[in-house]
Amino acid sequence: MLNNCAAIIQQYMENLDKYSIEQLRYKSEENVWSIGQMYIHVIEVAKEYIGHIETCTKATREEPEDKTTDGLKAFAEKEWPNIRVKLDQPPNETRNPETKDEIIAGLEQVLVMLANWTSRIEEANPACKVLHGWFGWLNARDWFEMVGMHSRHHLRQKEILDEKLAEAGIR
Repeated sequence: MLNNCAAIIQQYMENLDKYSIEQLRYKSEENVWSIGQMYIHVIEVAKEYIGHIETCTKATREEPEDKTTDGLKAFAEKEWPNIRVKLDQPPNETRNPETKDEIIAGLEQVLVMLANWTSRIEEANPACKVLHGWFGWLNARDWFEMVGMHSRHHLRQKEILDEKLAEAGIR
């Protein structure tokens, strides 16, 4: 499981090499993320999900509820649904990065956090869960897997943002 999540985060790091900070901060429209904002979002959500792993491992109360229908489907397919998710907060609330180093540091921190939890999630009680607003009740193992699923989901978005960047001719 770590190899899958780590490989996706590593792919983000490798992709970062081809961008200047100007490219990372470019917004094709006011209500669309820049590539840098997307990176910041991926990092922040990964850290949030890893926090849920910790919550699940420390929990003592078992949750009888399970995943939603969408959650069961997503986990069976090991993939976030290919639909555009509208967040409660507008795209402008996700900050644009100041430097590439800040993004690299965030991605490296996520890799360290994932490595830290790899062996420990197996010890977690699978009945101790945290609610995801769309996918239902998820345990520590599910949340770990969600880091990879969510990050892969945004690789599709990155392709669209790359097209917008190419159209703008920003080098």
